[in-house]
Amino acid sequence: MGVRAAIVVSATSFLIGCLFTHWIADSLTLWKSPVTDEHLWTAARYYSILTRGQAELLYVIYTIIVLGGATIFWSLSDGEAGNLMFDGGSIVLYFTTVIMYPYSVVPSVVAKFSQLPYHTVAEPFPHSLRSPTLELASRHLVCSVALTGVLILQAGRWWAEASDADDEDPTYLEEKASEETHAPARVPISKRGKACLDG
Repeated sequence: MGVRAAIVVSATSFLIGCLFTHWIADSLTLWKSPVTDEHLWTAARYYSILTRGQAELLYVIYTIIVLGGATIFWSLSDGEAGNLMFDGGSIVLYFTTVIMYPYSVVPSVVAKFSQLPYHTVAEPFPHSLRSPTLELASRHLVCSVALTGVLILQAGRWWAEASDADDEDPTYLEEKASEETHAPARVPISKRGKACLDG
């Protein structure tokens, strides 16, 4: 169980880290107001650079995605109540990202930003690219929140299993009962005071 949880957490953390690298562009278009043409040009140039990256990097990312998803399914197949609740929720959130990114984010980047028009920073940002640029930042945020939810669910599952293990462990109760059995009888304070006066 520990190995499977470690694989899921590691794969999810890696994907969150990959999404965090887009902060260079997303912070300008999603978290700063007003969004200027200069911000949009910076984000567009960043996405254009991504389209010229090596394809092997995508294969590595896809391999990690498959590994994380397969591990969640493997854990869910145990059929335990905790697995159904926590891993079921993890699957929904995980595959929300898996479906959104390859089928929505990647095609948009390739189609819109493979070749940017020649421009200067002072030129107005093309209206046809404005909406795709803003939507990419929003989709990255959705994916990041979904993957963060996976980490929270896995942490909740670990906490629930640890609590169940503590409840089922009789060691503490046995030790407590043994201490009470062998403890000397306590004399009330009032009786001790009376005995001292009689003496």
